[in-house]
Amino acid sequence: MLNFTFENPTRIFFGKGQVKRLGEEVKRYAQRVLLLYGGGSIKANGIYGQVVAALNESGISYVELGGVKPNPRIDSVREGVRLCRENDLQLVLAAGGGSVIDCAKIIAAGFYYNGDPWDFFIRRARIAQALPVGVVLTLAATGSEMNNNAVISNEETREKKGLSSNLLFPRFAILDPVYTYTVPPLQTAAGVADIMSHVFEQYFSANSDAYLQDRMCEAVLKTCIRYGPIACAEPDNYEARANLMWASTIGLNGILSVGKLTDWATHMMEHEVSALYDVTHGVGLAILTPYWMEYVLDEATVSRFALYARNVWELTEGDEQELARQGIAKTREFFKSLGLPATLGEVGVKEDSLELMAERAAGGGTLGRLRKLGKEDVLRILRNAL
Repeated sequence: MLNFTFENPTRIFFGKGQVKRLGEEVKRYAQRVLLLYGGGSIKANGIYGQVVAALNESGISYVELGGVKPNPRIDSVREGVRLCRENDLQLVLAAGGGSVIDCAKIIAAGFYYNGDPWDFFIRRARIAQALPVGVVLTLAATGSEMNNNAVISNEETREKKGLSSNLLFPRFAILDPVYTYTVPPLQTAAGVADIMSHVFEQYFSANSDAYLQDRMCEAVLKTCIRYGPIACAEPDNYEARANLMWASTIGLNGILSVGKLTDWATHMMEHEVSALYDVTHGVGLAILTPYWMEYVLDEATVSRFALYARNVWELTEGDEQELARQGIAKTREFFKSLGLPATLGEVGVKEDSLELMAERAAGGGTLGRLRKLGKEDVLRILRNAL
């Protein structure tokens, strides 16, 4: 196990009715907030009303910014920064899923930066200060509610980029599984794929001596496999929604990756797919993951994939190579059983864009750690997935 330092300052309020803690928690940091959310579903399902009521009861004033899109745009960040400055706002409250939370984080950082917030993503500027961020989570998927990551898209340049900063950890997050009851089956399935992909990136590690972290990864994966189909079939099954919500948070709050060399090649490839085609992130990951697995399977990695087949899928028949391939096949079958697409062609990706995606993903070097991938490797994976 590698040396590590672990710190996560986000305070979690988990369970039914925890929105009652919202006003009290916001008042620890602010009296004037930016209330950030996505489309109209938050108003239709009643969550917006509960959030606003909690703010009003605590005497907290707020300015609203709705319409944050999946694969959140830098334009929404810029508008949020403008509103925060013009109204002297003191906290950004994200009521939504990962896209809304990521947008909130960069608004919080952009408030203190005199240039364009996109500068953070092209490494022209570093985050030096940020407003506090609070979260009311409505989708189990990205884990952004308890980490320091943010991913933003730029429609002008057709790029999607991510960053991390310890200044971006939300101060608190309210996780009520009931708030995910109205998430449609396809979006629920995409969230499950997103959670599992986060875990895969940490589980298929270049070092295999972090026994405890590996077993924790397997537990999160088995939780998704058990409860993903139930949540899709029974949207108001609290047990399923609660387990998936906590799996999402645990999946990317840093606890699974400590002491490990993690991979992230599949995420880097998917970012290029969704940058050009605006594909739902979890859908893109569900498509690419089995193809990445097949491509990186070799003599050096077969034992790890066989372990995955045994411990996660409980497969026992065959030698290590056979077990590894069975485990990959089960992964593909599981995503298909949730109704997710299996090829890039199904989501509109065209052959003539693969070269650009491979070039951008590799960035002139390599990506991944389990097996390092150059541009030509990435291009082969994308072509296999088409």
